[in-house]
Amino acid sequence: MATSFDPFREFERLAGALSDAPRGPRRMPMDLYRDGDTYVLNADLPGIDPGSVDIDVDGQLLTIRAERTLPSGDGVKWITRERSASSYVRQLSLGQGIDTEKISASYDNGVLSITIPVSERAKPRKIAVTSANDSDKSELVETTGE
Repeated sequence: MATSFDPFREFERLAGALSDAPRGPRRMPMDLYRDGDTYVLNADLPGIDPGSVDIDVDGQLLTIRAERTLPSGDGVKWITRERSASSYVRQLSLGQGIDTEKISASYDNGVLSITIPVSERAKPRKIAVTSANDSDKSELVETTGE
């Protein structure tokens, strides 16, 4: 029985095997948008146990870490195993106008959602304009009140 050798097919197989090799933490795809006075971050973390998600804020740096573990199955004979255990990490630099005390997170259907509120001091506001006559009147009221 003759078999043909296709060098391109072998190259693709080798490249695929190398690309599947674990090379450290993977980046998670995410969307980030502003909705009113909050920023919303949605990150894809399929197959992640919510208990393995770790979110830290250190100063103005937000770090998201997650682990995907696969069951080992003692005595199981694998036919194919294309899914791998992985660790994910993502870091974001937060601006000065963020209320880091009120950041919240939830996980639903493989998507991690983080709500990042804008601080009160960073929200747009109106500044009252006073005239010199207004300040003279307030001084006059303050002095007559004594």
